[in-house]
Formats: sequence, C-alpha cells, structure tokens
Amino acid sequence: MKTHLDRYRQIAEILYRNGFGYLVAASGLENRLPFRRRPQPSDRPPGAANAPEYLRRALEELGPTFVKMGQLLSTRQDLLPPRYQQELAKLQDKAEPVPWDQIQPVLQAELGSDAMERFSAFDTAPLASASIGQVYAARLRSGADVVVKIRRPGVEEEVNEDLDILLGLAGYAGRHWEAARDYDVKGLMEEFAETLREELDYQQEARNTNRFALNFQDSASVHIPKVYADFSTSKVLTQQRLYGLKVTDTAAIDAAGIDRRALAADAAAAEMKMVFEDGFFHADPHPGNIFVEKGGRIGLIDFGMVGEVDDRLRSQLSALFVAVLRKDSERMASALIRMCPTSRRVDRIQLRLDLQQLIRLYDGRTLGNAPVGRIINAAMGIIRNHHLQLPREMALLLRMLIMTEGMGEVLDPDFSMGETLAPYARRMTMRQMNPVTFVRRLGQAGAETLELSAELPDQVRRLLTTLDFEGLEIHLRAEELAPLVVRLEKVGNRMVAAIFAAAFIRGVGELALGDAERWKSWQAPLMTAGLASTGALGGYLAWTARKQRMGRY
Repeated sequence: MKTHLDRYRQIAEILYRNGFGYLVAASGLENRLPFRRRPQPSDRPPGAANAPEYLRRALEELGPTFVKMGQLLSTRQDLLPPRYQQELAKLQDKAEPVPWDQIQPVLQAELGSDAMERFSAFDTAPLASASIGQVYAARLRSGADVVVKIRRPGVEEEVNEDLDILLGLAGYAGRHWEAARDYDVKGLMEEFAETLREELDYQQEARNTNRFALNFQDSASVHIPKVYADFSTSKVLTQQRLYGLKVTDTAAIDAAGIDRRALAADAAAAEMKMVFEDGFFHADPHPGNIFVEKGGRIGLIDFGMVGEVDDRLRSQLSALFVAVLRKDSERMASALIRMCPTSRRVDRIQLRLDLQQLIRLYDGRTLGNAPVGRIINAAMGIIRNHHLQLPREMALLLRMLIMTEGMGEVLDPDFSMGETLAPYARRMTMRQMNPVTFVRRLGQAGAETLELSAELPDQVRRLLTTLDFEGLEIHLRAEELAPLVVRLEKVGNRMVAAIFAAAFIRGVGELALGDAERWKSWQAPLMTAGLASTGALGGYLAWTARKQRMGRY
C-alpha cells in the first residue's frame, strides 16, 4: 500500500523532471522528504516559451486529481495568462479503460448481485473511459436506451490522498510564499477539493440533472436526459441516452436541413435563461456535451460542473452591468473591488485608468454589437495584473459566455453574443433597481447587521481571551522588515557611539582620581584625543538625529 511519503516523492520527481523544482521548494514538498530520498533537479528547466506545455505534461503524469486541477485552472482567466489557459485546456480527461471484470463488482455492489439481469442488454465495451469513471451503453427491460456511468474502483482513495497532500502543500505555500498568499492558493485548493469530491458523488450529478430537467420541462428547444433513480447510486449513474449530431459538425447539420442560425440563437438563449432566470447554469458547455437532435432540438449532457447565481452575485453582476452600460470606469472599479477579494492593497487609480483604456478601446459600440469574448479576455488581463480574484461562480459564468459565443460563431458567422446578452443584462439591472428588490436587499442587510451585532460580543471576548493567554503575534513580510532593519542599525550605531563615549569619559575620570603621577604624564594627549573623539561622536549623534527628524517630513 502506498504511503504519503511514496506519493510525495513521486510528485517531486515529476515536477523536477519537468523543470518545476521551484514549486517543490515553495510548496514545502522538499521538506517532507528525507534528504536521501529527495530527487535531483532537472538539468534542463523549461524556458518561458514552453513552460505551459511542460506544466500540462507534468499534470498528465501526476494523474486524475492533477488533470482535474489543470482543467479547473484552465477556466480561471483571472489567475493564469492566456498561454497557460490555452495549453491546460488541452488536458483530456481520458484514461486507459479498466477491464470489465474489475468494473462489474462495483456495479453489483451498488445495484445488487443480479444487476446484469436488470438490463435487457449491456455492452461491456465502454463508450468512454475517464479518470473518475467509465460509461457503458445499455438497455433497460422497459426498452429505454440508457448510458451507465460507473466509478472506477479505488479512485476515491487515490483522489482523497492527493487532495490531502495538495491541501497541506497549499497551506505551507500560503504561509511562506507571497504569491500563494496574494492568490489565496489555500482557498482555491479547498474550493477545488470540494468540487472534485462532489464530482466523485454521482448522486450530486443526478440532482443537478434533475434540476435542469425541471427548469426546461416546458422547453421545446432544449432536451435534458432523464435520470433513472432506481438504477443510480453514489457510484453508478444511469440516464437516458441521447442521440444526435455534434454541434460543431456544420456539414451534417446542413445535410439534416437544420437552421444553424436558429440553433445558435436557441443554444445562447438557453444559457442566458440558466444564468439570468434560473440562477443555475451548465458551466462546461463544450461541443462534447451538446447534441443536435432531429428537428434541431438541443440535447445537453454531463452536469458535473455547474454554477449558481445567488442574490449576492446577482447584485454584483447588476452593479457591474450598470457601470458597463454607462461606460463609467469609476463604478466599474468599485464593482470589481467589491466582487474580487484580495490580500493586497489595490491601486484604485491605476485600476480605473486601465478600465478607462478598455472602454476607449471599444468606444462607439453598444453592448448589443460588442465582441463579448475579446472584452472579457481584456478585462481578465486587468484583473490579473491587479491581483484580483474572481469568485468561482463568476469565473465559471464568464467562461461559459466565451464558450457559448465561440459555439454560436461556428454555427452562425453573424452570431452576436452581445446582442443575445444585452436584453437579459438590462432586465437584470432593472430588477435590481426596482423598489421591491431594494427593500428586500435592505432587509437582508439589516438581518446581517443584527446577526453581526449579536455575534460581536462573543467574538470580542474570544479575541481578548486569546490575547490574555497567548499574546499578540505579528507577522511581517520581508519587504516590511527592510526599513525596520535600517532603523535598528542606525539606533544600534548611535548606542555604540554613546557607550564608547561614556566609557572613555569614565576611564579618564578614574585615571585622574586614582593615579595623580600617571595622570600628569597622560593629561595632555588624553585630553586632546578625548576632546577629538567626543567631538566626532557627538557630531555623529547630532547628524543622525537631525537626519531622522528630516526623514519624518
């Protein structure tokens, strides 16, 4: 059985081999290995040009948890430069198939020893094989065609071990590496761990699918597959099989006589409904998750990655849309600062100037004819440069908008994401500004204030107790210590000079009082040297004191 030590060494070896030894040191991974078991750094670290490719290769070597992490990072335009995003987007969640004789026991443990008899047909060759599970085609005895997703044996233990390691390394990096603190690597890793553990639970995906099915139950243009609850558990998910064309296969769509312009509009409208009406959206609308059924109906699958728009995010989005529609860089800066937490002081003036430059770049355009994807990418560059960090749901939402725009432009060269987005954005803004919404938000703010007031005495009491028993610990960064060190050096120099002068004066005094004969012979040279030394030291002390006073003004 592998121990954490084995996995630590494996991770370190792969990172070193791909030229990322600095990550081994910065994360504290090196400290967790005995010296004799530490791998040697690579002689050929990647250059700036090919570092993204080497990072992708390293993540692929490290296995499913790291591949999933890379896929998540590829969605975070606010954290990674475009070159890294584009490279990590190539990460494929594919794996060598596990033999059926290892998968079948999982199916029987979840659905019963007679699991195979509950299907009239079951193809044991997988349709797809991913890092978490494998997908099989089957048919129920009712005649319904289904797909059965079965979790790989042992994957939960493997993922949990990697997550424990990553959380520990992220905590160390956050305490010792300024960049990790700035980007809240520990918080990001906790968020990732929660997301991946949810993905391991197929019941969560089933709940997501059922929620989308309810939201689109009256839609003639969108089809959500049915989940068969009696054939589903946390390790097995059985749902209706959808048949259709790939959304990017424009030739086949044309041959089927389907209007691509209408298809693009329907797909975009479905995503807008999810965000602005339902507050629950499909966060991974890539071509593999979208089918074009007969008659042009859109079939959506794979609801493992979703996003939610709660009242707080809706309010933040509304404030941002108001600022964008008014082309008000000051409001845009305020909205972004409220939306994006950061541990660093934000240069608000420079942020406003950068946003003003972005507004000028697309001046003369309305939201309806704006290139949404390019504007989002430019805005992400500004956010990244100012070390701001978007909330997860906002990052997923922006990625979804970019992916939807790309898909729409493949189907219809004249497609405008801005034209689709504009009416929804305006309606959201108007809803947030109406009196009913204002009163509700005021009530929520009042409730939060009352809750804080009730908790404040206990929090203050705990703080005082901590100070009483443990004292106050102050953490200073290296750059904060530099001026303190300089000042301490000056104070130390002055103290040495003062002590030297005092010792000299005392020595002379004792010599004069203790030995009159010797004093007579040494009187002239000692007085001369003493006066010169005292004058020099006094002058030095006066000069440093004056310099310090001047430095205050």
